[in-house]
Amino acid sequence: MAILLDLHPSPRLLRHVCAVADVAAFLAARTVSQGRPADRRLVEAAALLHDVDKLFPPGDPRRAGGHGAAAARWLTEQGWPELAEPVAVHPVGRLLDHAGDVAAWLTAARPESLMVAYADKRAAQHLEPMASRFARWRRDHPDRDGSLGRAWDIGLELERHVCEAAGVTPTAVRRLRWAGRAIARGRR
Repeated sequence: MAILLDLHPSPRLLRHVCAVADVAAFLAARTVSQGRPADRRLVEAAALLHDVDKLFPPGDPRRAGGHGAAAARWLTEQGWPELAEPVAVHPVGRLLDHAGDVAAWLTAARPESLMVAYADKRAAQHLEPMASRFARWRRDHPDRDGSLGRAWDIGLELERHVCEAAGVTPTAVRRLRWAGRAIARGRR
């Protein structure tokens, strides 16, 4: 939280990363309760910092490589390489990297990376259905409608996989509210 707060996020971005972190924490806790391995602290930290590259000014060299990859590189350079993978793979466009074999990706990927990616698809400012997030992206980026349609299909597989591992249905996904309290502690 201190890393995030030191970068002075806008209230909107802070609400988003907290919502994603709360959802990711819920998924990690549920996954562990199902007897499956997951590093909850890693999930929470990566979820809080998944959009850190958006805090750099436009044109800043730290943004090189695009969203997700730039944040992963920066986190690695700062000494947190364990956060790089979950942060790098979270953008919706990265779902298309796995269009050739979604099942292989879901089997091979670290569960922490999948949880952060899925939590980001479920939380803008609040927890919402994945369909709502995709509808907003399609509205805001009509030039990407075709790729977002393909990403939607992969997102559904991601949702099925993550929810199955957590032992919940998509409608049972919740926020495990901790990030707001962490912000308050971090500001003190």
